[in-house]
Amino acid sequence: MSDSNRPVRLLFLMNEALFFTTHRISAALAAQAAGYEVHVAAPFEADPVSVIQGCGFHYHDLPLKRGGRSLFGEARLLARCARLIRQIKPDLVHHVAMKPVIFGGLVSRLLGVGAVVHAITGMGFLFIRDDWQARLLRALIRPLYRYALGHPNGRVIFQNPDDLQMFLEQDLVRRDITVTIKGCGVDMTTFAPVEPPAEPLVVMFPARILGDKGVHEFIHAARTLKAAGAGARFVLVGRRDPANPTDVAEPVIRAWEAEGLVEWWGFRADMPAVLPQAHIICMPSYREGLPRGLIEAAACGLPIVTTNVPGCREVVHDGQTGFLVPVRDGPATAEAIGKLLDDAELRRSMGRAARLLALDEFTVEAFVADTLATYDAALSKKGAG
Repeated sequence: MSDSNRPVRLLFLMNEALFFTTHRISAALAAQAAGYEVHVAAPFEADPVSVIQGCGFHYHDLPLKRGGRSLFGEARLLARCARLIRQIKPDLVHHVAMKPVIFGGLVSRLLGVGAVVHAITGMGFLFIRDDWQARLLRALIRPLYRYALGHPNGRVIFQNPDDLQMFLEQDLVRRDITVTIKGCGVDMTTFAPVEPPAEPLVVMFPARILGDKGVHEFIHAARTLKAAGAGARFVLVGRRDPANPTDVAEPVIRAWEAEGLVEWWGFRADMPAVLPQAHIICMPSYREGLPRGLIEAAACGLPIVTTNVPGCREVVHDGQTGFLVPVRDGPATAEAIGKLLDDAELRRSMGRAARLLALDEFTVEAFVADTLATYDAALSKKGAG
């Protein structure tokens, strides 16, 4: 598909336009600066699409519903992916998250796209739940993953070693085409420590309002600590996600507010200004790829309470930068938060260690360099073939 008289065409296939602007735009801008012609295909959202087009990228609508399972909807998505690839003629397609990897990967391989990069950003609720429906869907998608990830000129990016090991054990990917890039990087000048705000102390949950993100354990902790006399404010900063089966309905959230347990600040695009209003970050998630929200918190020098699960334990070193608690354990979450509420020096020391860890492992510069190197590896393999 390449043409020596034009720039290398890079197509991002995304499950959300917003996710592109928050997690991948730095790599896309670097690719553009390196001479790539950048295209982005994602479901339409007015504000993120305005950002995408404002960067000089080519935007394409994609009829993808993350929670959708209708045969018609999935067939429509496949057909749209095929039309886009025939129209754009990309030299390299970067598929991000489960549906783009599977559906875009199938089409890219069938249509002979020269090179592909797949980003496994987490296992999603299908790999967290263990009911019969989840087991059936996992059995159905495994062969699709295996085919999509078998492109002869491909690279597969994992964010944590547990996800990589799972794919290897289930024979979904060859080890020699895998790359580990820890998260999506954070600008350490944009996210930086400031003096802690005045009391009352603020405990912040910076994530979508989902059961799988641990919001119920966070609420349990808030209720427990407030009943014990804690004067802290507990704040939810994130949007609902009705496409996810563990989404929390708005009336439930409003009831938590009415009970005096939490404040719901909703989705905020200005997280560099929001995070410094917190003293403690808590996200007791059930499983992650590598959560950007926790990386941003660490960069801001905040102590973190999270779970000892894949993705989260890559960001928090237990007892040093925060606390790791057992998954689905509200009492343990409350106990860890309580320790930090009671000890200002512990908050300061863990926050300093978190900032150093972020500087060492999670800079945006490292993420961009590793991503562009992965593109080069996939394209050079295409050239060698």
